[in-house]
Amino acid sequence: MASTPKFASKIGLIAATVGSAVGLGNVWRFPAEVQSNGGAAFLLIYIICIFLLGIPVMTAEFALGRGGESDAAGVYARVTPERKGWWLAGVLAITASYLILSFYMVVSGWTFEYLVQSITGDLYSSPSIGEEAFKERMGSYITGTYRPIVMTVIMIAANIYVLLRGVQAGIEKMSNVMMPVLFLLLLIFCGVSLSLDKAPEGLEFFLKPDFSVITPGTVVNALGQAFFSLSLAMGILVTYASYYPAEARLTRTAVTVSLLDLMVAFFMGIIIFPAVMTFGLQDSNLAGSALVFITLPEIFAQMGGTRLWSSLFFLLLTLAAFTSTISLAEVSVAFMQKRAGMSRTAAVLTVTAPLLLLSPICSLSVGPWSGYTIAGLTIFDFLDTITTNFMLPIGGILMCVYMGWIAPKSFFQKELTNDGKLRSRALGLIHFIVKWIAPVLITAILIGQLI
Repeated sequence: MASTPKFASKIGLIAATVGSAVGLGNVWRFPAEVQSNGGAAFLLIYIICIFLLGIPVMTAEFALGRGGESDAAGVYARVTPERKGWWLAGVLAITASYLILSFYMVVSGWTFEYLVQSITGDLYSSPSIGEEAFKERMGSYITGTYRPIVMTVIMIAANIYVLLRGVQAGIEKMSNVMMPVLFLLLLIFCGVSLSLDKAPEGLEFFLKPDFSVITPGTVVNALGQAFFSLSLAMGILVTYASYYPAEARLTRTAVTVSLLDLMVAFFMGIIIFPAVMTFGLQDSNLAGSALVFITLPEIFAQMGGTRLWSSLFFLLLTLAAFTSTISLAEVSVAFMQKRAGMSRTAAVLTVTAPLLLLSPICSLSVGPWSGYTIAGLTIFDFLDTITTNFMLPIGGILMCVYMGWIAPKSFFQKELTNDGKLRSRALGLIHFIVKWIAPVLITAILIGQLI
């Protein structure tokens, strides 16, 4: 078996892992969850869930990945070769990540299209700049036949370029550039948003909790947001951790990555809520594509320097989508290299070539092919539903059961202490949470998705 490549620096390791976690979930799912779950009360519970669920499970995935030093399926066989069948848990994660990649490429193409339209000014060329105008523009573009596919293929080609360059020269180098740019853009937008007239009102909604609005559903939604925003159970963290050097401190890395991911979500709240209050859009739908492609362009259209702010925002969004697609693809690339013994080039092309068919199908399914449905859902929505509602939570439960009950506790201890070189005061607590608490919490997420 070929030796596993390693990240060259601590900064590159953190940047790549944060890039894998930070994605559209932080940008367009988080504000909608805050809006629909009572504002600051949801934020507070979400922060608790990051520490109670996110960091321990992320640490477990890191331990499994670095200790197994293989792909997301092979790690199970390497850690406990006597326990047959657990590699299927890894296969589930790899399959889920690839299905997500097939439609996520389409969404990344949408963000790139809006970046291009922002730069050229075409996005704001219509005489009407109200909600209906942007809703009509979004609908006509997303449901189109050719243009969305062209943009999707461009994003696939960009992924191929980075992936072919490998772990250090490709993924790490890209992350070292893109992550600082992303955080800089977030800080710029926070400054702009805080200068708006009704910033205090927006901040009050986002930061002053009203505990009377908390329900069991609020807690489950916060758990789900913590789980999905950190890219748990997708095979990404296991794969990236296999590239960690022996001296990397796994618990510290998990805390750092989780806090940076939380920071992105927090910054988005600082950006969104003062803006929607100032421009009277607090009753607008802040969920998903409606926020990104309707509400925010409507805000930019009312600001001075419309094209500049719109271009910078969709650059931010495109960077977030791009780093996420890279990490999703790398899960399958690593699998093909390890399991099929392929070269890096062959593995990248084998993984990305089917996307040239699958992603256009997902794109067409929300447009000309929307009449073709599975269980009443378009192909795009069906893939989103089965991965998010079923495959990821089930995969997360299996990983926690494995690390809590099947893998030797000595293996967990060895990885968190770097083979005894470090003291890990949190080892017992993390193992307890992964063994007992996390499976219950992820089961609650699974049930909550079904209700």
